[in-house]
Amino acid sequence: MKRVLKILLVLLVIGAAITLVAAAVAQHKGYVLIAFKGFRYESTLWATLALLAAVWLLYRGLRLVLTLLLASGGVVNPWSRRNNRRRARLASEQGLLDLAEGRWARALRHLRRAADADPQPLMYYLGAARAAHKLGLHEESDQLLELALERQPKAERAIALTHAELQQERGEVDGALETLKLMHERHPRHHQVLRQLLALHESRGDWSALVGLLPDLRKEKALPEAQLAELELRVWSARLHQAGEEGLNKGEIALQPLTQAWQQLSSSQRNEPRLVLAFAEQLRRLGAQEEAEEAVRNAIKRSYDSALVRLYGLLRGRDAARQLQTAEGWLKEHPSESALLLTLGRLCLRNQLWGKAREYFESSLSFKRDPETCAELARLLSQMGEVERSNQLFQEGLGLLDQRLPVLPLPTERIA
Repeated sequence: MKRVLKILLVLLVIGAAITLVAAAVAQHKGYVLIAFKGFRYESTLWATLALLAAVWLLYRGLRLVLTLLLASGGVVNPWSRRNNRRRARLASEQGLLDLAEGRWARALRHLRRAADADPQPLMYYLGAARAAHKLGLHEESDQLLELALERQPKAERAIALTHAELQQERGEVDGALETLKLMHERHPRHHQVLRQLLALHESRGDWSALVGLLPDLRKEKALPEAQLAELELRVWSARLHQAGEEGLNKGEIALQPLTQAWQQLSSSQRNEPRLVLAFAEQLRRLGAQEEAEEAVRNAIKRSYDSALVRLYGLLRGRDAARQLQTAEGWLKEHPSESALLLTLGRLCLRNQLWGKAREYFESSLSFKRDPETCAELARLLSQMGEVERSNQLFQEGLGLLDQRLPVLPLPTERIA
């Protein structure tokens, strides 16, 4: 009820105001005269104001109509700027989705369209080049990368890295290496350039090149420390193996490549058990067993290592008795080390201590059932006339080896 009264009161006030204004207009019409050369306009003030208001409303109306016409024309006209932007956006979205889902032909088509329309087309060209590569269109892939470089020359590094990756995938390893070397010369501190060079050298087995790359990887911290340390051990181990290969069948200079590679290591690296192991294995392979025995013995004195101890039992030093005595000295601190007991058994065989060798082998097997130890004890027992026990150990050793082999189907019929 109160709301109705308020509305009636407002209407009465508005009506009174309109009445007063109309009365004022009727009493005071005013007069407007505009004369210019041959033109003459003459009217009341209120009529002139009404005319101006009508002209202003007509202007605003025409402007609104034109805006609506242009907007609707942009929507309807397929070649309008608005529709071009819309098509480019849809092409980029669909192209990236197709690329992620492996629809290479559609991805190539959409991404090319998006790249042509975008002022920053790099990622679209790179995606299109990858799609063309997957389709086997290698020339087109390279052309797309060239277009990307023309449109965005500052992105040379990203384009070159993508090019090298695609070259490597298609088997053009030399071309990929040339591309990455060029980028390394221009950007020696860039982490991704270093990492791709690392992967390429590893795939080629070029350990010498990797040795040269290691200082840059460490200096620029291109890899986490733990990963870099493991990489250095792997690379240098492979390099020492490669140096051993180079020395095969070279007579008096057989050790030269291996020795040179070993001297390239830092003093701390030459104390690393894993690298000493690689070095000693190559010395043994080249017939330098005495040098290998000395290197392993000194390394174990610095830091006990089971792998080195196992190898020590396979090496022939200058003095077999002294070698056994040295190894027995390690037994005081490592009485339950199965690898050491195996080594002691082998050294006893070399010193023709058959009973003692048997004790060491059996003691080793009591701590760990190992196929090598089974084989050594089985051979010894066979020579001692215990054929049945020897056969049992051979069978056990084969069973332990079988556990390490992949499971393969056995023949269903008797082999002739």
